[in-house]
Amino acid sequence: MHSRLRETPPKGLFGRVRHPRPGAGVPKLAALKAFGGLRVWDPRLSRSDETLGRIGSLEVRLAHRAAEIRRAQRLRFDVFYQEMSAVPDAATMIARRDVDPYDAVCDHLLVLDHAKPTRQGPAVVGTYRLLRQELAERCGGFYTSGEFDIAPLIARHRALRFLELGRSCVLPAYRNKRTVELLWHGIWTYVLRHKVDVMLGCASLEGTDPDALALPLSFLHHYAPAPEAWRARALTRRYVSLDRMEKERVDPKAALHALPPLIKGYLRLGAVVGEGAVIDRQFGTTDILVIMPVSAISTRYIGHFGAGAERHAA
Repeated sequence: MHSRLRETPPKGLFGRVRHPRPGAGVPKLAALKAFGGLRVWDPRLSRSDETLGRIGSLEVRLAHRAAEIRRAQRLRFDVFYQEMSAVPDAATMIARRDVDPYDAVCDHLLVLDHAKPTRQGPAVVGTYRLLRQELAERCGGFYTSGEFDIAPLIARHRALRFLELGRSCVLPAYRNKRTVELLWHGIWTYVLRHKVDVMLGCASLEGTDPDALALPLSFLHHYAPAPEAWRARALTRRYVSLDRMEKERVDPKAALHALPPLIKGYLRLGAVVGEGAVIDRQFGTTDILVIMPVSAISTRYIGHFGAGAERHAA
């Protein structure tokens, strides 16, 4: 699960119209707080240290201390910058943590391994960053809006609550079924707790040459497009077509094999993809938009990952 559902800082909208710098709408001092792993106080931020689930020595729960958020940022650095091909700036290299201002206003889901104790507590081996719509609206919007025009999508569904999933990563030794199950159990419990209706975010395929990714991108275009009601398009200035091969030339089995495990998991759950892709040269990836209405999730998976699944019970 080294592929990540992740957001890229906004870099510009529709040609000459510039978007504010990343995190510009986040409350003052959020960037400094994020580097310290601290949170901007808001009564709507989740602060419970309640265990959401366990399998063996692994536990899933929300971060509730600054040190835990810093360890999640360090895990993200190790995966995105050390293992993968993201290009760090000077501040990131010095801190050796993947940090942005939204860390101070998001909830951080952690998978902890109690069999691997550290001086700060059990090792953080997996993480997801969760941004609810009501918080995004107060801090400059969703990060996904830096790549995809999601405003019309949200406007079409004003009565629904959106949740952005981002900054997902897992240590190589833990990229297995039970870690994925725990992460999804934690997300589903969070979705129920906050009455979330729709999950969305950017998912990445490694590489920045869309022609080299023609098979998986074309598969997504032909076999997993969002219906009109759920469609959102890549920003015009950054738009790259997914439609690179005729449907008759696409081998679904080979295409699925070429997709990152995380994206395949989303498709199994009932996710659809937006129109177009975006090249993210800083992270060395080609990004697609994933939209997952809760109503579309298969009952089979709800029963398996859901809050009532006994095998994940704390």
